[in-house]
Amino acid sequence: MNVVNTAPTDGTQPIEPQTRYAFPPGGMPPFDESPEGTAIFTPAYAVLPAKTQRDIVTSFLPGWTGHRAWILARPLTGFAETFAQYAVELQPGGGSSTPEPLATAQAALFVAHGNLRLTIGEVSHELRAGSFAYLPAGAPWQLWNASEAEAGFHWVRKAYVPLPGDLEPEPFVVHETDITPTGMPGAETTWATQRFFDPLDMAYDFHMTIVNFEPGGRIPFAETHVMEHGLYVLQGTAKYLLNDTWVDVGPGDFMWLRAFCPQACIATGDETFRYLLYKDVNRHVGLHL
Repeated sequence: MNVVNTAPTDGTQPIEPQTRYAFPPGGMPPFDESPEGTAIFTPAYAVLPAKTQRDIVTSFLPGWTGHRAWILARPLTGFAETFAQYAVELQPGGGSSTPEPLATAQAALFVAHGNLRLTIGEVSHELRAGSFAYLPAGAPWQLWNASEAEAGFHWVRKAYVPLPGDLEPEPFVVHETDITPTGMPGAETTWATQRFFDPLDMAYDFHMTIVNFEPGGRIPFAETHVMEHGLYVLQGTAKYLLNDTWVDVGPGDFMWLRAFCPQACIATGDETFRYLLYKDVNRHVGLHL
């Protein structure tokens, strides 16, 4: 797997390491606080603000110990159908030697905080905040928090769509600071992406990317396309166009978009707006006759 990682030639700057990225806050808000919120669910998109990601909406997963999980997205008929997205909190000693129950499911992991030990086959990797890992369908892997502090990671699951022949995806582990941001044409210093997958490698049927906007940076048109999205805000604030509504979003907010939902973005505030993005790519559209 050749991760895109070229020296910056367009004015973008290398990413500085962080020790923590946005993650569900858990707990409970004050009981004298108004229950009115900004969560939205429509036929085209959903917004789950960080404020909604509390203790009482967590799940426990078979085969895991010392953990809890926020299930942010799952396939829904007529909505977004290709992926599930979790945020998983691991206590010291927590983890799993059998994390994935489905042989057809591949995984992408992004560490939000803490330290984790990922073993793929017989090879172990020490992960920290900002580490990303791809696990192909059927690959033997396990994940443990061997530290003395809590850890949290984002987990995307997708059923793999194989290709004819011997082209198969390989597992890989990388840190986001190893991937130089690539400036978007015409917006090189205000809108840049860090692609965890080589966009031209057809072995992979989805992409994960960190998208970066400097204050005032924007998507200058309403993107409307067949790809489904999960967007978890890692840092900063923005106004995000979803279908026909501008929504204010910030750290820990999750946006879940079905195919063809119009979308655009204007970064606000005084720091970089960053989000972790999922999209399904690189395969023919299935035809159901």
